[in-house]
Amino acid sequence: MKTFSLSGISMFVFTAFFMLVGVSPAAASLDAAINTYVAPVAADLSSVIFYPFPLMGHDVPFIVIWFVAIALFSTVYFRFLSLRAFGLAWSLLLGKRAAVGNSQGRGEISSWQALATSLSGTVGLGNIAGVAVAVTMGGPGATIWMIVMGLLSMSTKFMECTLGVKYRQVSPEGVCSGGPMYYIRQGFADRNLPKLGRFLAIIFAVCCIGGAFGGGNMFQANQAYSMFMRVAGEGSFFADKAWLFGVILAVMTGAVIIGGIKSIARLSEKIFPAMTVLYVGACLAIIALNAPMLPEAVATIFRGAFTPDAAAGGFIGAVIAGVRRAAFSNESGTGSSAITYAAVKSDNHIEQGIVSMLNPFIDTVVICTMTALAIAVTGVYQAGAGVEGVTLTASAFATLGDWSIYLLALAVFLFAYSTLISWYYLGEKAFCYLAGSGTPQKMAFKVVYCLVIVIGAAANLGPVIDLSDALFFSMAIPNVIALYLMAPEIRRDLKAYMQTDKNKNGASA
Repeated sequence: MKTFSLSGISMFVFTAFFMLVGVSPAAASLDAAINTYVAPVAADLSSVIFYPFPLMGHDVPFIVIWFVAIALFSTVYFRFLSLRAFGLAWSLLLGKRAAVGNSQGRGEISSWQALATSLSGTVGLGNIAGVAVAVTMGGPGATIWMIVMGLLSMSTKFMECTLGVKYRQVSPEGVCSGGPMYYIRQGFADRNLPKLGRFLAIIFAVCCIGGAFGGGNMFQANQAYSMFMRVAGEGSFFADKAWLFGVILAVMTGAVIIGGIKSIARLSEKIFPAMTVLYVGACLAIIALNAPMLPEAVATIFRGAFTPDAAAGGFIGAVIAGVRRAAFSNESGTGSSAITYAAVKSDNHIEQGIVSMLNPFIDTVVICTMTALAIAVTGVYQAGAGVEGVTLTASAFATLGDWSIYLLALAVFLFAYSTLISWYYLGEKAFCYLAGSGTPQKMAFKVVYCLVIVIGAAANLGPVIDLSDALFFSMAIPNVIALYLMAPEIRRDLKAYMQTDKNKNGASA
């Protein structure tokens, strides 16, 4: 695998780039060519990953069942650790509790930077548009099931991030590499299944690269441009220059990723709090402005969670919508956050796993819930067919005034930009696992990743996004298999850690 060729990929991306910045027919022919070759593959893979299982009159995608199963298993198997160790996680993150491990040990970033970088990758446009889709599909009651799934997913996040730190590799220069590729390979090898482990690790890495280029890159650039044009207007300078917007975004991204994980983490720890305060603050303002409607909105959410009417899709419809949004939002089960946490400055993997549980809580329980409440309290979800996704969220923001479109546009841009930067690191680590971690490989990936941003902003790549979504959620298949296999090992380590923590701090979760 170390001889993985870069020439074919580079040639394709460079050719696509020059076609895009040329005349529009070339761009159109590029779209047509991509659709011709990619659409059938995307359809085949999606038909497997999103294979529908009938349940009480609803089609439940296979991948949703896969996510729910590991979330329930991890929560019960670790005796509701997400609740028992919730306070401990915050204490460790804020430095209010003496760490068992060395917080200045091997690694490149702090626990806070790891959490911020991980959240920058998971908190994205799905928190703005995806939640609105869940409310449209399952009614306001989907919010309750979204929260439930977010809480259950905390234990899944604990498992994968714990393994990410434990099985990471640190070079003599102090550069960390880790994630599902590494713990899948080693975990299966330790159980006398080396060939299967290597195969599943490669599958994960390939899917991670696909997810990074698609959902982590092209989709973010495309939606950022779309939102920008909604503010700028069709008569603006950028109306027919999507490629130029992509170039600017690529330059901004390249300026950060050139410095690696330390540079990414430094920006993430600043941009994530800013975008979170901005967005949550706006949602709270919407809720406050519509305060008289809050009791009825909350009552509607609870009624819809258990006894929704037929128009909202029924009980199962609300459950599916909420669970699917939560699973797709916080990425627990895909293993993506484990790659980031592998770079943390600590020699105690359990401790970092506990801190990582805050990711689904902040992403889903807090931020996604704010979006859902803003939509529910304004009643915009009752507008009827044709209003969904970011349009529905924009309608809720409009209650603040006409100027709110600029606020939402800024939030969309920050969410997209932070996701672009964070997913670069995940994609690079997966690529280097396959192609080698030398400087030429890393530089080649940086160049290709930035050029793909231009393509994402300028082209209509529906089938590519479909393919990348399928690849992204395919990451969960090898990763979750490894989590089941290695769960007893994690539980032994957790028990030992809790005892050590009790001896050191006088209390334990």
